[in-house]
Amino acid sequence: MPKLPDDLLFDAADEVTIRQDLVQVALGQRPADRILRVGRLLDVASRSWLEDAEIVIRGRRIAYVGPRGSYPGTAAEVVERPGLAAVPGFGEVHKHIESAHLTPEYEAALVLPRGCTWTCEASHEFSNVNGAKNLEFWLTARRAGSPAKIFPLPGSAVPPTAYEGGGGYFGGAEQASFMANPMVAGLDEVMDWPALTRPENPSHARLWGMIGATFAGRGVVEGHGAGLRDLPAINAFAAAGLASDHEAWTPEEAWDKLTHGIFLQIRPHSMPEIIAGLLARGLADWSQIAFATDDRPAQDTLAIGATDHNVRLAIESGLAPEVALQCVTLNPARHMRLTPWVGSIAPGRYGDIVLLSDVAKVEIAEVWADGKQISEGARYTGPLPRIDWPEWATRTVNLPRPLVAADFAIAAAPGRATMQAAVLRPFHWSADFLTEELSVAGGAVQRDATRAITKFAVVDRYSGKGGVSRMFWRGCGPATSDTALACSVAHDQHNIWVVGSSDAAMALAVNRIRELQGGWALASGGCILADLAYEVGGLMSARPAEAVAADYHALEAAAAGIDWLYEPSFSPRWFPGFPHRLQFATLTCAPWAWVLVAPTEAIPDGLVNVQTGESHKVVW
Repeated sequence: MPKLPDDLLFDAADEVTIRQDLVQVALGQRPADRILRVGRLLDVASRSWLEDAEIVIRGRRIAYVGPRGSYPGTAAEVVERPGLAAVPGFGEVHKHIESAHLTPEYEAALVLPRGCTWTCEASHEFSNVNGAKNLEFWLTARRAGSPAKIFPLPGSAVPPTAYEGGGGYFGGAEQASFMANPMVAGLDEVMDWPALTRPENPSHARLWGMIGATFAGRGVVEGHGAGLRDLPAINAFAAAGLASDHEAWTPEEAWDKLTHGIFLQIRPHSMPEIIAGLLARGLADWSQIAFATDDRPAQDTLAIGATDHNVRLAIESGLAPEVALQCVTLNPARHMRLTPWVGSIAPGRYGDIVLLSDVAKVEIAEVWADGKQISEGARYTGPLPRIDWPEWATRTVNLPRPLVAADFAIAAAPGRATMQAAVLRPFHWSADFLTEELSVAGGAVQRDATRAITKFAVVDRYSGKGGVSRMFWRGCGPATSDTALACSVAHDQHNIWVVGSSDAAMALAVNRIRELQGGWALASGGCILADLAYEVGGLMSARPAEAVAADYHALEAAAAGIDWLYEPSFSPRWFPGFPHRLQFATLTCAPWAWVLVAPTEAIPDGLVNVQTGESHKVVW
């Protein structure tokens, strides 16, 4: 038997050698490693079932599929699973692994038993922390032997807008170099709609350069059409070559985008309504649809599942199981041009197989990846490589000194008893900021808890200058006195944000983040009540999901003793209580207009309209 190349990652020459070997195995001229026999097997291309089937495996790949006993060759072992149904390993068409807050090897151990064997990683999160090491980071776990396949899509949002800057910069030249790697499937979601459509925008040339480099590499340009719901915008979106959108919220929006050539990626929070709407319209061909997890923290995956949850929800929403399974297997693989390797149980593909005891309920008995069983029920039994992440991944919070209360003070003009202040709310999608009159004490502009107005700040963690942008926000943060909450997960630039009822508490919380090198910190009464370390990139932890989830629940328990401000915002996903979604409130993509970013020479206060580039003072 010839020794096969190591095909953890793609290589053209090795791929030829592997497939030459598979040809001989399929013909029975060389023995296989194992035969997996199952009660039935789903062919996702035809959405039909093959009863009493066998899957022949050589190395990490499938060499042959057919009825039991039809294989003309021999194998070293035969595995019988007559009571189980085989479906392809599930794929994530659009996911930020960073939002699980686990490094890739621990994310794999979490999601593989739940059926997810491959992920298209929307990588602008870690890229904004350390863009130069983007591919090295995402391919490290696979190189070390993890069965999960990660196909990186370098981020278009690096930086997210022309008015931000951090640990990465990607333009046309960088994307061209990324596209030379066969593991790279394309360009991550194009989010900066003003830059795409307005030649005067400072990011216009950079963004189109990345799109051009992706086209040149025959890659897929992913889109992000949040707030783009009128027909001219949808037509422009499709005309730009943006192949997909995961931001549709209503059945009407989904239908309009689908019927204009846009591959629809449905997220769970809008799935029941969208699926019901598409079924009501009589949609017969679901090949242009996939399900996207997008963001899901480890504690939620432990509670509800991974891609398997998306499939169950789709079935509960009225979709036939075979169609729902197609939407997490062949459809995303076809869209991402990955069908030679993943997406179906077919020769040449990796031996990624989900064995179901109940198809309609998506009850997973076993998962196979790379041609071997790697789980029993929800328990992962496969290899878990130990990775000592280097300092470029673990020392990413670069604050030159501990902060003090004075760093968060907002100075008033001399002699003033009140000042006008620009005020934002979480998910403030209106064209202008709010304006409020606030009192002055000790030369500084003050919060006003009676109007739910507190202080919000963004701290630069990249440049080494430790600059702080601060302003007043409404309807978020602690009402409890001398309390603050800070976090280094701040989509998409991932500087540190902090919200608090006192400047001293804000400094204390940020300093704890500095010590942890990322994560969460809750400060109150002069001490840290709870924290959670995300020591890798300030976004993830190299620990099992259960350990990270336990720390998060402890943080929530401590936060339950705090009185939190609340006011409804434009987003239907902004809720009372512990404001964990402040992680997403610093986004600068459409439909945001006025946002707070880390200070720069051009925008010293950090308040900028990302639609127009106009800046404004935070008080006057």
